[in-house]
Amino acid sequence: MDRPKEKRQRKDTPFYEAASGSWGSVRGIARVLLDQKPGPGVVRTLMRQNKPGGHMCTSCAWAKPAKPNLFEFCENGAKATVWDLTTDRCGPDFFAAHSVSELRTWSDHDLEKTGRLTHPMRYDGASDHFLPVTWEEAFREIGGRLRGIDPKQTVFYTSGKASLETAFLWQLFARAYGHNNLPDSSNMCHETTSVGLKKVIGSPVGTCVLEDFTHCDMILFFGQNTGTNSPRFLHELQRAVQRGCKIVTFNPVRERGLVEFVNPQNPSQMTLGSPTRISDIYLQVRPGGDIAALAGICKHLFALEDQRGSVIDRAFVAEHTSDFEAFEARIRDTSWEEIERNSMLRRADLEQVGEIYARSEKVIGIYGMGLTQHVHGWLNIGMLVNLLLMRGNIGRKGAGISPVRGHSNVQGQRTVGISEKPSLVPIDKMEELFGLSIPRDEGWNTAVATEKLLDGTLKAFLSLGGNFARAIPDQGRTDAAWAGLDLNVQVATKLNRSHTLVSRDSWLLPCLVRAEEDRQASGPQAVSMEDSLSHIHGSVGKRPPASAWLLSEAAIVAGLAEATLPTNPKLRWRDWVGDYRHIRDLIEACWPEQFAAFNARLFTPGGFYRGNAARKRQWKTESGKAQFTAPDKLCALGEPPEGKEMTLVTLRSNDQFNTTIYGFSDRLRGLEGPRNVLLMNPEEIARHGLHEGQRVTLECAWSDGVDRRVSGLRVTAYDLPDSCVGAYYPETNPLVPLAARDELSGTPAYKGTPVRIRAEGSAAPL
Repeated sequence: MDRPKEKRQRKDTPFYEAASGSWGSVRGIARVLLDQKPGPGVVRTLMRQNKPGGHMCTSCAWAKPAKPNLFEFCENGAKATVWDLTTDRCGPDFFAAHSVSELRTWSDHDLEKTGRLTHPMRYDGASDHFLPVTWEEAFREIGGRLRGIDPKQTVFYTSGKASLETAFLWQLFARAYGHNNLPDSSNMCHETTSVGLKKVIGSPVGTCVLEDFTHCDMILFFGQNTGTNSPRFLHELQRAVQRGCKIVTFNPVRERGLVEFVNPQNPSQMTLGSPTRISDIYLQVRPGGDIAALAGICKHLFALEDQRGSVIDRAFVAEHTSDFEAFEARIRDTSWEEIERNSMLRRADLEQVGEIYARSEKVIGIYGMGLTQHVHGWLNIGMLVNLLLMRGNIGRKGAGISPVRGHSNVQGQRTVGISEKPSLVPIDKMEELFGLSIPRDEGWNTAVATEKLLDGTLKAFLSLGGNFARAIPDQGRTDAAWAGLDLNVQVATKLNRSHTLVSRDSWLLPCLVRAEEDRQASGPQAVSMEDSLSHIHGSVGKRPPASAWLLSEAAIVAGLAEATLPTNPKLRWRDWVGDYRHIRDLIEACWPEQFAAFNARLFTPGGFYRGNAARKRQWKTESGKAQFTAPDKLCALGEPPEGKEMTLVTLRSNDQFNTTIYGFSDRLRGLEGPRNVLLMNPEEIARHGLHEGQRVTLECAWSDGVDRRVSGLRVTAYDLPDSCVGAYYPETNPLVPLAARDELSGTPAYKGTPVRIRAEGSAAPL
């Protein structure tokens, strides 16, 4: 560690020279508008986006302020809306012209670019084509199939976009049918939060609200790419910096959004002003090294406490926490040599962060999937909580922990019952309300459902949106297994790869998007969702539906449930869908404290807060207190890589949201063109005997005897720490073993998979 390359931008590798935001965002929006041709109504939709009484974005889950900006949408939020409102259509004529076998060879981008699905379709194995059907036929046939399948061998999957109303009906349908197999997209990203955070503070979600960002004087960022994944958050960060808040970022990748920002809504800054520097310190920690980095900061706090006292909030620790002594002993016994080796950061830099933290009165800890997607991801979270607890930075204004969720309602779906764990759901209340006998055994999350797919136990898969087959790990093993299912039902807005992996009986059921008018028996409907800061927002779509054949997600769920379940006068599916206010009444009945006066508060500016006990310093943990964690390891990988083994970090581009690929510009990283790249720093390229532009194969180094590889990757020099490589998700998901997952939550290790590099044509790894 003879030079501080981990602290500054390298100039000999690609990078984006401009600030995030600025004219680049404007050009990015313009490009997708020209590509998708959504029509003039899209402007009105965007002007209503994320505003009280308007349409809530289907992209990220960042908070919606009570007093919105004139343009309360970001580049990626605009892309998502425009992508939904494209004038391109994917209907019966398209499917008549293209076989499923052909479509299976298309790229993710090309599949979705075909446009909006317009008709319910059923796969015909004899012709290898999807054929149009009526909704009545679809519901009747699918319901009949489900009645002949053991419910315990069925999965109801949920993507993060479905509304609270739809998600509630979906989980009720599953439990009335007879199972708790309710995996969702959270299982692949922030399930580590739901389990790990709950373990240490008693809450499965963050403790902050938007107001806290106006009072904090330090923000710590770990493994979160704000500029691409939640750009509207940059406005809060800019205001915080302008009033003197210090921001420190830990991330293996130097993400431009956390370096500097130009506000596209500030004409002065856009024309004559200079960019706002976001991070005071930006440290490129090695993948999996966050535990060690946090241990180093904590170690310095103990040293400062020894020197001058009053650094650790002893009163808070005594009253509100447990196991502090074991944590202190472990940190004091940990050597700086171990910390530097595991984090690949310098002691002096970590001590500098510790000094700032010790001087700061109100600190917020932010994190994303860079902490959660590791085999020991829960310990990453435990260590960040340790640091915050040392100075009482949870449960008071301007302080707390704030995981930044991805999809727009992924957190809210768990709130209203999408969980494989019946202990987290008010089962007794549901049985009372609906006259049901609901199973109490734990169901399958995403990891277990995928295992059941591979071993043949899974017989039926129903997907409420999403692209499950493309999002999961180990795709080289799973792709062929879909053909063995008896039933595969996909509720969707656009074509994706999951739809091409057909089973014995496969269906495509097209639905409205959130921006479209949802008209039911009682008139136009509103839906709701929960943001990352636990606020509930109403949303009303105004655009005409893309096809007269489309149904809402809630109507599709109700139609399937009616066709599948025996008659029950307490399950009034048709009435509920006729007026979504009735569904919200049911949610309120099941969770009365969190959803009191749900309908009356639906359009509260800024959303209504459903509460969080940990914010009040009420700790719903086993001990009744916030829990310190003594780390038994310093690397979330288990051990840092040695020799020629590297750590794969999968990445999403600036032109992407989850598995949706809008285009081929990763502008904020200075990368353009095809996505089949392998990012490495120049020293690692030389150490492996490679050269830029060389084609290589990446092989998984997980020791289970399974051959996992992705070929045709082009070596590209990039500013990354030693011993790691970067490549795009989902293209490199086949390298991630299903068994490589967080030990408590089962979240796949997309940010920490061991790999080796093989030059194409070479007989052995380099």
